[in-house]
Amino acid sequence: MVSVQKSCNFDQILYGMSQLQLSLVVTVYNEEENIQPLLAAVYEALEGISYELILVDDGSTDKTVAMAKQHANTATRVLIFNKNYGQTTALAAGIDHATGAYIVTMDGDLQNDPSDIPMMLQKAIDEDWDVVAGVRANRQDGFVLRKLPSKFANWMIRNTTKVYLKDYGCSLRVYKANIAQNMGLYGELHRFIPVLAKQEGARMTEVNVKHHPRIHGTSKYGLNRTFKVLADLILMLFFQKYLQRPIHIFGGLGLLALISGVLINFYLLVLKILGEDIWGRPILLVGLILVLGGLQLITTGIVAEIIVRTYFESQNKKTYTIKEVFQGA
Repeated sequence: MVSVQKSCNFDQILYGMSQLQLSLVVTVYNEEENIQPLLAAVYEALEGISYELILVDDGSTDKTVAMAKQHANTATRVLIFNKNYGQTTALAAGIDHATGAYIVTMDGDLQNDPSDIPMMLQKAIDEDWDVVAGVRANRQDGFVLRKLPSKFANWMIRNTTKVYLKDYGCSLRVYKANIAQNMGLYGELHRFIPVLAKQEGARMTEVNVKHHPRIHGTSKYGLNRTFKVLADLILMLFFQKYLQRPIHIFGGLGLLALISGVLINFYLLVLKILGEDIWGRPILLVGLILVLGGLQLITTGIVAEIIVRTYFESQNKKTYTIKEVFQGA
C-alpha cells in the first residue's frame, strides 16, 4: 500500500496538475553541435510532465544561440548573456528565472542524461528530500585531467566541510525551489552548491546516474580548476563557520597574536632590565609584528561584524530559516 501511495503522489504532483512543477536549468557555452541532440533528449525524457526548460547561454561565440532558437519548443526559454560570466553566474540566472516547485540543474555537453531526471524527481518527492544529487558511477572522462583532480577536490571538500557526498562535480541535481533560490551563488561557487544547500538546512541524498563521454566540442575545464577549488574552499569554510560571527575568527587569531607578542616583549623587557642588550634580536621584531598584527586582526573582526550586521539589517534579512510553522487547533 505504501509504494502505491508514493507512486500516486508522484503522478499527482508531476502529471496531474496544471501548475508548473518542474524547471530544468541547463547552462551552455559554445556547444553548437550539442544543442539539437540535447533538446531532443530533454523533450523525450520529460514528455507528459509539466515543465519549463531554461537554457542559459553564457556568452557563446559560436552558433549555440542560433541552434537553440531553431530547436526550442514552447516550454523552452533561452537566456542569452552579453558576455561570458562563468558557470556559477549562469546557474544563478537560470535559477532566478525558474518558476517550478522543483528545480533541476544539468550541464549542456550531453554527458549528463536527461532520462535520469524522472527517477531523481520521484525519489525527491516520495522520500521528501530537499536535494537529490547525481553520482557519476561510471564516469566517462580522462583520468589525469578530469578524474584525478576531481577525486582530490572531492576528498578535500568532503573532509573540510563535513558535507559527505561522493561526487561534488556532477551538475545533475534536483532541488526544492526554496532551497535552490536561497543558496546565494556568486563567483565560482557552483562546485560548492551542496555545501551552500546544507547551510540552508537541506536534507540531501545521492543516486547513481548515467554519464556519457563527450562527443562534440571540448571541455571547458582543466587542471587549473583544482587551484580554484582550493581558493574557493577557504571562502566556503569561512561562510560555513564564521559568516554570521566573523569576530570569532579574526578576534581569536588577533588575541592569540597580541598575547604572544606581549609575552615576547615582556620577556625582552625583563632581559633589558637585567642589563642584557636586546637590540638587533630577531625575536624583538617578531614580538612587534605579533602585537601590530593582533591589533589589526581584532580591528578587522570588529569592522567585519559591523558589515555583517549592516548586511542583514539593511535588507531586513534574517540569520535563520523557518522550515514550517504549525498552528495547533
